[in-house]
Amino acid sequence: MSPEFAGDAPAVAALDWGTTRLRAWLIDGGGKVLAERRGDDGLITAREKGFSNVLEGHLAAIGAPETLPVIICGMAGSRQGWIEAPYVSVPAPIGAILGGAARVADRKRDIRIVPGLAQRLADAPDVMRGEETQLAGAGLPARGRHLACMPGTHSKWVLVEDGAVAGFGTWPTGELFSVLAAHSILKHSLGEHPAPVAADNPFFRQWCGRALGEGGDVTSKLFAIRAAGLLQDLKAEDAAACLSGLLIGGEIASAKRRYGAGDAPVVLIASGALAVLYQAALGLAGLAVRTVDADEAVRAGLIEAARENGMIARTGALA
Repeated sequence: MSPEFAGDAPAVAALDWGTTRLRAWLIDGGGKVLAERRGDDGLITAREKGFSNVLEGHLAAIGAPETLPVIICGMAGSRQGWIEAPYVSVPAPIGAILGGAARVADRKRDIRIVPGLAQRLADAPDVMRGEETQLAGAGLPARGRHLACMPGTHSKWVLVEDGAVAGFGTWPTGELFSVLAAHSILKHSLGEHPAPVAADNPFFRQWCGRALGEGGDVTSKLFAIRAAGLLQDLKAEDAAACLSGLLIGGEIASAKRRYGAGDAPVVLIASGALAVLYQAALGLAGLAVRTVDADEAVRAGLIEAARENGMIARTGALA
């Protein structure tokens, strides 16, 4: 059934299209959200069903007109996606990144995909897709030096100077936790289904502090989690907290060493339990933090991308 828009007409549909998940919003000309839809039709599923079929199904479900333009960020623009939206090389102004969205050809709709970013340094090559849109919606000041942390499977740390992305780095913290928990000796300590980790767990804080105190060295401490289970009766849920604290602390220590602390707070772009864990860990590192909800940031960034591409008028502030 089509939603009721209470007199507001949709101007654009905005999608965050990841590897496993998809989020879609209908947006009016002022940046107001009229409808929202979420699903499991990420890149993997869309490659099987067809990107156009998946998109049209979700848009029909939220009552989008057939000619409504669409702005997309994320893995739909990867080499394995719908079309490849070429990377923008850094340094680059955030507005210019958004304004370079690639258009999907031969479609009734105007469908555009925000490009990712490429860091082409010989000693530090790196790429991102999707996080650039979160960054655009995080409300960073137009002037000054700012450091953003976007935790996840592949955590991104981004240095922004006077509104331009100066550089970034990736720490695969979430992936390392999953691999070590499932495919290393630590699986015997964490159990088949590792317990959720709380930020106030003393083992999380202690092991995070250890990694921070030694500048991010974690490999020499990994086996100690297994040994603590054998010698000190460390419980499975606490072993998960040890591993999480160790990896997150190592990430923060490494990023702090690369980018420095700076004067402005670290902008933490995250949601849910992960945001709470990183808030605690950044505090243990002695860093001031300003937290921005990741869902709100990507939506605001997509609205800004729609403006940069002329899909909706540039009036008012980000929604």
